[in-house]
Amino acid sequence: MKKTLVALSVLMAATSAQAIELYNQDGATVNMGGDIEVRYKKAKDDGSEFKQEIDDSDLNFDIRYAVNDSLSVGGYWEINDLSTKDGEGGDAYVSFISADYGTVKIGKTCTQLDDSGIGSDFAFGISSFINDSEVFCSDEIVRYDLDKGNFYGGFALAQDKNGNTNLNDDSTYFDGKIGYRVADFDFTGFYGSGEVDKTVGATTTKVDEKAWSLQAKFSGVENLELAAAFYNLDVEGETVDTIAVAATYALETVELAAGFSNSKVKDADDFNAWYVNAAYPLAPNTKVYAEVGGDNGETNVGTDAAPEFKDTEVGMVVGIKASF
Repeated sequence: MKKTLVALSVLMAATSAQAIELYNQDGATVNMGGDIEVRYKKAKDDGSEFKQEIDDSDLNFDIRYAVNDSLSVGGYWEINDLSTKDGEGGDAYVSFISADYGTVKIGKTCTQLDDSGIGSDFAFGISSFINDSEVFCSDEIVRYDLDKGNFYGGFALAQDKNGNTNLNDDSTYFDGKIGYRVADFDFTGFYGSGEVDKTVGATTTKVDEKAWSLQAKFSGVENLELAAAFYNLDVEGETVDTIAVAATYALETVELAAGFSNSKVKDADDFNAWYVNAAYPLAPNTKVYAEVGGDNGETNVGTDAAPEFKDTEVGMVVGIKASF
């Protein structure tokens, strides 16, 4: 199951989003944030043409009530109509936030493995077969996070009693991460395990799925972030190993980024993916970008059929993104 990795970039200060504070009184706060991203994209599919897309159209509200000096209870609600074709919207959860003991989220959100990934891609990016994104984000999740500066980590549990993901209704998915920051390095390890439904033809079976990842980032050179990662996915003995590298360099007015990944696919040729992009800040929290990316052929490893490649072309995209 291929997943385009979430972009984790060295963002320029001019494009750092700040939420709007709507209310702050008697220990209660309400903050509003959001983003909009419109782009013209030529996909990597063979014979595809440029078309306009609304990639993001989000509005969120973060509400918190102070219980005491170290504990708050809150709720988070995200309206995500245009960019979510099925109309299910974005995150919606209650939370318990402690300055000393971390944060617990209960509701619709994402698990820890959704945070894995390196690179600053917009549309194509490097790839890893670690899982399908619908397992990582669903409406039956309990997630815990703790960040103590040098050390950080967390875990998450997901169920599918509502039948909204490819977890089966009597299994529990678990994943976790642990990380350590020292000097100019940031090291993170991820692990996830669960029983998922796999459909071949008209037959659906339950299979064990395990995924783990190790990644490292280095920011010891001014305006430059280098990153490397290893990913392993095992679905009932079908294994894919991926090595990925990425770099992001922020010039005075332009941010440049590139990445490459190589996946060792069982009973198939290696899968290689790459991207190169540039972004320019038009105004605070607003930037335009252009990206090209490609691979040596899409594959459906880890899904319903045996490994199979199909022809692809170099993909291209130009867009504009604004956030607050």
